[in-house]
Amino acid sequence: MLAVKLFVLFVMALSHVVESQRAVICYYGTWATYRQGQGKYDVEHINPHLCTHLIYSFVGLDYNGNIVSLDPYLDLPDNYGRNNFGKFNALKNRNPTLKTLVAVGGWNEGSAKFSRMAADPGLRRNFINSAIHMITTHGFDGLDVDWEYPNRRDTVHGVADINNFSILLRETKEAFSSRGLLLTAAVSATEAASVQSYDVRAISSSLDMVHLMTYDMNGAWDPFTGHNAPLFRGEGGAGEYGNTVEQSLRFWIGAGCPPEKIALGVPFYGRTFTLQNANQNGVGAPSIGDGISGQFTLQNGFLGYNEFCTKLQSEPWERRYDSSALVPYAVQGRNWVSYDDANSIIAKVNYAKQFNVNKVMLWSIETDDFHGVCGAGTYPLLNAINRALN
Repeated sequence: MLAVKLFVLFVMALSHVVESQRAVICYYGTWATYRQGQGKYDVEHINPHLCTHLIYSFVGLDYNGNIVSLDPYLDLPDNYGRNNFGKFNALKNRNPTLKTLVAVGGWNEGSAKFSRMAADPGLRRNFINSAIHMITTHGFDGLDVDWEYPNRRDTVHGVADINNFSILLRETKEAFSSRGLLLTAAVSATEAASVQSYDVRAISSSLDMVHLMTYDMNGAWDPFTGHNAPLFRGEGGAGEYGNTVEQSLRFWIGAGCPPEKIALGVPFYGRTFTLQNANQNGVGAPSIGDGISGQFTLQNGFLGYNEFCTKLQSEPWERRYDSSALVPYAVQGRNWVSYDDANSIIAKVNYAKQFNVNKVMLWSIETDDFHGVCGAGTYPLLNAINRALN
């Protein structure tokens, strides 16, 4: 009897290994087309052979629950528009195995519209029907739902969002399945945030892939410096007790998300801080808020990897490596930056593979060094992911 049980467990484990297909899921922030100089990133810059899935970010919701373009001039061909939907999906002509999805939501879209829509059966139907129309009209392969976040921020229905989100995804998946469309979602990664927003087992059963946003674990909103996306607990002080990639993976798998559905999120950007005292500059040092911004992204407290790697080449930064968290950081006077490089990303991918997590999601492709100006060739971070997975 024991031998039979062991064999069953072995077969179950083997089936997970077989099912866990490798994937590189690349989000594309379409607003990068409006950036200046070397930061400008159009659909034409995308290398469709470095991603298995490309996600067009973002479209939004109207007050009737319908999915709508947020930038019709950029997205659509009408009225002499730039037709980025069409150009984006035409990338499949260059790589026929590529899958394309369109993402609805994002941070700026908030939670209120999703909360109202998910609570109303009629509005949910509008959401599903408009999603199918947009996907099939423009040639996408599926939808990525980026509700930030159920039961949080400007939610309307509060804790009811948790069950309503599960219902929304289940009904969407039922409508998508007969059409062969993909359904994915970007979700909070940490346990503290996730338990406020999700029935993990329920939403996982409806999704083809679950994109863990394993970043923004520390930032200038904290009163101390910390790593954006530490693999493990970091150096002394506050860094010992913060959230980590390891904890997020263990929580989501333990809560009932099949590891073969998980895509580990990695950031192609860093978080910046201003130190209270330049002489206190380690992990967990007192911070007074946002640090430097980048010349392309122009957002305080945020630096694209392409922006920071050029600074490291041309400015006197002290680069450091947290051998506990397995991520780098850098200091210059009162400036403090947490970021990821190719080595730290490879370490995360290799760690995730131990859990049979063979999918990686990145935010976002346009802040990699796509011009190759920092000496490691074009797309050094994206290529690092591919090397680690393959």
